[in-house]
Amino acid sequence: MLQTLRKAGGSLVMTVPKAFIDQNALSEGSQVELHLQGKKLTVEAPTRPRYKLADLMAEMPQGLPRIDGWEDMPSVGLENS
Repeated sequence: MLQTLRKAGGSLVMTVPKAFIDQNALSEGSQVELHLQGKKLTVEAPTRPRYKLADLMAEMPQGLPRIDGWEDMPSVGLENS
């Protein structure tokens, strides 16, 4: 894919293809990693970490106060996925 560099202030810029944006769920403000190797520039969209509630709860410090009835509350989102 051939891109044309354009001047923007003191920098040169190029556009990112829509297919790459859609494939990686990117939007304005998203961060990507650039890898330079000689004359080669690679753009990588970092993977987003996926957390499970049980894993997060396992990392909680012991001895925190508990709220009565918390365990009995119904799920309201994707807590069990």
